[in-house]
Amino acid sequence: MATDTGLTTSTQVPSTAPAGAKPFPPFDMANFSSMFIWLVLSFGLLYLLMSRVALPRVEGILHARLSKISGDIGEASRKRAEADQAAAEYQRTLADARGNAQSVAQEAYARLAAETEAKRHALEAELAAKLAASEAQIEATKAKAMSNVGQIAQEAAAAIVEHITGKPADAEAIAAAIAKSRK
Repeated sequence: MATDTGLTTSTQVPSTAPAGAKPFPPFDMANFSSMFIWLVLSFGLLYLLMSRVALPRVEGILHARLSKISGDIGEASRKRAEADQAAAEYQRTLADARGNAQSVAQEAYARLAAETEAKRHALEAELAAKLAASEAQIEATKAKAMSNVGQIAQEAAAAIVEHITGKPADAEAIAAAIAKSRK
């Protein structure tokens, strides 16, 4: 519910200036030509100042910055090449060290294998000598035992013949029979 207070609303701003007052100077058409001349002079002076002083300084700064960036990129490329070269040298050194370690290990293996082979041959020779000595001892014991076997066989045969016949046996006949059986 609207109440009427007697006021009117509009979008115009009420003027408080008296009826014969002059308009605002920038909008006064009488001042347009002098203001336009000052605008052109100010713009020309500003353009001259910018083209002779400010823009060359900015251009110098941009060129200096570009050369600094280019120099830094060049330096970074050089350092990267040095790093790549150092990495390649490291890899070569590492490969050489691995090769040397492998050759040292192979030499040690070959040396130990030769030492082991020499010890094995020495041990085999020692065992062969002991085996030959043992075989000789066995042969000697066997020969001695076999020489006793003949005598034991003669005595046993004589005892058997005497036991069966009751007469003492002929020692020469028993020795001939034993010698005949050995052949």
